[in-house]
Amino acid sequence: MGMQMNAVSNKDMAQKQNNLSTQAKGKVVAILGATGVVGTQMMRCLEERSFPVSKLVPLASSRSAGSFVDFCGEKIQVREATSEAFEGVDIVLGAAGDAQAKELLPEAVKRGCVCVDNSHAFRLDEDVPLVIPEINAQDIKNHHGIIANPNCATIIGLVPLWPLHKAAGVKRLIVSTYQAASGAGLPGLKELEREMACLVSGESVGKTTPFAYQLAANLIPQIGGFNEEGYTSEEMKMQNEGRKIMHLPELRVNCTCVRVPVMRSHSESITAEFDYPITPNEARTVLEDAPGIRVVDDPSALAYPMPLDTSDQDLVYVGRIRKDLSASAATNSLTFFCCGDQIRKGAATNAVQIAEYLV
Repeated sequence: MGMQMNAVSNKDMAQKQNNLSTQAKGKVVAILGATGVVGTQMMRCLEERSFPVSKLVPLASSRSAGSFVDFCGEKIQVREATSEAFEGVDIVLGAAGDAQAKELLPEAVKRGCVCVDNSHAFRLDEDVPLVIPEINAQDIKNHHGIIANPNCATIIGLVPLWPLHKAAGVKRLIVSTYQAASGAGLPGLKELEREMACLVSGESVGKTTPFAYQLAANLIPQIGGFNEEGYTSEEMKMQNEGRKIMHLPELRVNCTCVRVPVMRSHSESITAEFDYPITPNEARTVLEDAPGIRVVDDPSALAYPMPLDTSDQDLVYVGRIRKDLSASAATNSLTFFCCGDQIRKGAATNAVQIAEYLV
């Protein structure tokens, strides 16, 4: 089918938003966790998409308070993240951990803020919308001050799954994820860089953190803690969050999450079983017309999604679309491979897209 690019590219998406500053009054935007890798990317996304920011309020821990971040050509001083720091703020983009989110975001809501949170803290709360704009933007209106950003692997897998679901009705998934060091934040990126340098120089890698084992030249088949059935918390997110986002309470998911020695961009192999027949060619046509996707699927030209190509951009690349040879003739299932930038579409860009609906 070739490397046909969907009409929705980074540039196109930015151009669609470049009138926001004239269509909507500027907003005071706070970023909770502004000095981390996701918080930093949130600022870049606000700039790229011409989000109407009248004032940026970067917030971080007391260790980072007093440092400066760059935003729209200015250096802005980071403030300590306290309840009082949310006074006068319209929108909060959360890029902090669960504990800080649980402590501070309800305080922000009390002060009139709407919060788009990237942590896991509120994702499965019944009264908190969990949103991927390409799928369930309509849920945003049901918020009570907090809107949750899904897990990065959930976003990257569901963006291409959703249009296929609309075409054929998905009911079961078998998923293997290949998740980059960026999923562990800046510490993960720095650790992989350190380990790779050790391997090049011949030095011992030594003690590792935040990973349980050396990641360079290795794979770690664990992300998160294990439950009583032997699945990790990261693996259960695909099912639990997918059910909520797609409003499919009976969706069945078998997921294995693996940390791989890639700096940035998660990859996923997905086998999806559908209610109705759908051929690989029909699936390609559906995906080529869907937002947020680029179909890269030409095996004869060695064209398929890879992390190197999908890093630092916002589309989810999809390829290797084929029949599930293990399925019976009566089973409607396909297999595909997808890649997307964990820091951008898997976190920061998705949050900014949600915020765009708020203005």
